Amino acid sequence: MPNGISKVILGVGGGIAAYKSCDLLRRLQDRNYDVTVVPTPSSLNFVGAATWEALSGKKVTTQVWESVDEVRHVRLAADNELILISPATADLIARIAMGRADDLLTNLILASSAIKILIPAMHTNMWTNPATVANVALLRERGFQVMTPASGRLTGADSGLGRLPSTDEILAYLAGVISEKQYLFGKRILITAGGTREPIDPVRYIGNRSSGKQGYAIAQAALDRGASVTLLSANVTLPDPVGAMVIRVESAAELREALSEEFAATDILVMAAAVADARPALAGSEKLKKDQYQEIKLTANPDLVAEIALTKKNQVIVGFAAETSLNLAEAKRKLITKGLDLIYLNDVSSGEIFGSDSTTGIFISADGTEVTVQKVSKATLANQLLDLLVDKLN
Repeated sequence: MPNGISKVILGVGGGIAAYKSCDLLRRLQDRNYDVTVVPTPSSLNFVGAATWEALSGKKVTTQVWESVDEVRHVRLAADNELILISPATADLIARIAMGRADDLLTNLILASSAIKILIPAMHTNMWTNPATVANVALLRERGFQVMTPASGRLTGADSGLGRLPSTDEILAYLAGVISEKQYLFGKRILITAGGTREPIDPVRYIGNRSSGKQGYAIAQAALDRGASVTLLSANVTLPDPVGAMVIRVESAAELREALSEEFAATDILVMAAAVADARPALAGSEKLKKDQYQEIKLTANPDLVAEIALTKKNQVIVGFAAETSLNLAEAKRKLITKGLDLIYLNDVSSGEIFGSDSTTGIFISADGTEVTVQKVSKATLANQLLDLLVDKLN
């Protein structure tokens, strides 16, 4: 199995709790999972295909007879590393246990070797029925991860065991299932993300187009692998990764100070932030009028990663090189002169990288190894990066 999980199938069974999986989908996306929703036909009585397509941004089909040319049950099985089914109804659990393949989701389950997690939701009497008990036991023997449902209010006036767990509980269970992949447990990772802003006056600044998405994706992937993560966030508006210590900075000077305070206790530094190369030599203390800044005198900012690399002991340092072409010679120069162990070179000339959810580029290692990255999600790139770092730490 791959060291990191980035591509997930969210299967949705035909129970009233299906509506809660809309929130689960969003929360998975917030954690940078690439999610494809595969509902059962009966589940569309509760949440329609249009809703899933709008939330996921992907085509939704329920039968193998749809988009036959794609052979979707085989392609989706090969492309995704985890199948999470929420809610898993008594009927769906029974069909999976029997090896049935009468809709796209059950075909996909049979065709896939991915991790499979079921989140049951049903009436208490159905959950405790000997047939369901036997089906769950059989699936667990086959390697399925089956979460115990929560207790609480059910459909109608009934209460008891069988309620769909909260989204937070499901995400915690998911983290526990993939904990075997926590190769970075006990490691301390320092990540910079976003773009610095250098003040011209209290209103205006010199900045760049970096959104912080890549740095945040790396932070989430590192957390999922058990690392202790400190995130130096430069002007990012994304939700904080749950479990990370987030330190907010604005300028290169503030980032420099935070780096100097945090680096010594770090095992890995990933410099994903876009640091401004220069700043105004003098910043106005009040808003400048138009006629007061016909020209702005600049002074160079220090090279933060090169500066911090001079103090490294056993740390691994990763840099990012955003160029307007895949200039390997320039990336290799930066790798050497900045004292890096690994650099990721990408071409931002088309405008498709900054603010985008995808990326393409080349990893270049200090030992001369090069790994070309075709267009992938930034979450996938984060896991590819961590795979390379695990090798270096070992």
